[in-house]
Amino acid sequence: MSQTNTVVIDGEGQILGRLASNVVRYLKEGKKVEIVNVEKVILSGPMNRVLASYTLMFDVKTLFNPYTNSVIRPRSPERIFKRTIRGMLPKGLRGIRMLKMVKAYTGIPEHLKDKEKVKPSTSDGARLKGKFVTLYEVSKSLGWNE
Repeated sequence: MSQTNTVVIDGEGQILGRLASNVVRYLKEGKKVEIVNVEKVILSGPMNRVLASYTLMFDVKTLFNPYTNSVIRPRSPERIFKRTIRGMLPKGLRGIRMLKMVKAYTGIPEHLKDKEKVKPSTSDGARLKGKFVTLYEVSKSLGWNE
């Protein structure tokens, strides 16, 4: 794929679900997507409600081997973001191929510093009137070690 077929998105101040749906739209067009500043993506709602929804599956275990056969929940901002995108993609081989075309980074890596970054206006967090929390704060509360 050529460089013109790659879209670099700045995630700072963007709403998680809306940004993920924009990323899926780019993927369906056949573009490769790289997201920077994933830790600054925001989730709407108070901290305790957001954490309650993310910690819901941590206690689910199986009787056979509860340490290896439990539900694996992502803790890092990149993995939480990619997991959100994965849920919006088509199921099957096509969705797996699309997910491989997504790269998420905390901060801005060296090879993307001089690239033009897109900030979708449809997912801007300025529209939120209530409380919100960043993906960095959620990841730290879930036990993510930088």
